[in-house]
Amino acid sequence: MSNILIVESENDKFFLQALVDELKYDIQIEEPICLELEYECLEGLSKTRMIKALKELEADIQKRDIQKIGIVIDIDDFSQEKRLEWLQECLDEVFPQISKLVNTGEFIKLETKSEETIKLACYFTNVDGNGELDTVLKEIKSKDSSHADCLIDWKNCIESQDRKISDKDFDKFWVAIYLRYDTCSRKEQKQAARKCSFEYSMKEKKEIWNFTHPLLNDLKEFLSLFAEVD
Repeated sequence: MSNILIVESENDKFFLQALVDELKYDIQIEEPICLELEYECLEGLSKTRMIKALKELEADIQKRDIQKIGIVIDIDDFSQEKRLEWLQECLDEVFPQISKLVNTGEFIKLETKSEETIKLACYFTNVDGNGELDTVLKEIKSKDSSHADCLIDWKNCIESQDRKISDKDFDKFWVAIYLRYDTCSRKEQKQAARKCSFEYSMKEKKEIWNFTHPLLNDLKEFLSLFAEVD
């Protein structure tokens, strides 16, 4: 039997895989829902993509002998209640029998069309009830971030000219600058596409992130639900 995680994007997969490895858990992380990242998915995960991913999983459950499913998506600008409602609507489209999601980090039971019973729980990536993965990454960076932090002055300049950049886009830009200019050496920058990439940082430069940060405690507790097969 296996326990799996459904994630929203490639970066979510790289980050969660790094955290799972740090915790030494045996959890399989599925291919991201938003395979077209970083373009079509920037405005948020659509119900169409989520339902499609769930249908593919439902068709695959019996032959893969899946016991537990975890869903990790950004909370974005939703309240937790609204995000739970959104996810419930997606699940109801796919599974004929399913309990109601009332909280994150708690298992509910669902029944597939072939009558397998599966446990499912969800987690919404956030900082103080808002945001996404990049919001979290800004908080758990472990190295000097002088270059990235100077973007605040740039943001203020933009806004002084009656232009606006969303918090979501700003956080993505911040992480990109942190990776490229704060944590990449001049030698690494000569191979920036690889050695200053998000994937590389999560596999080869984990020290630039603080995986012991208290902000990750709830996520670690969630992952512990999937650490072992019952």
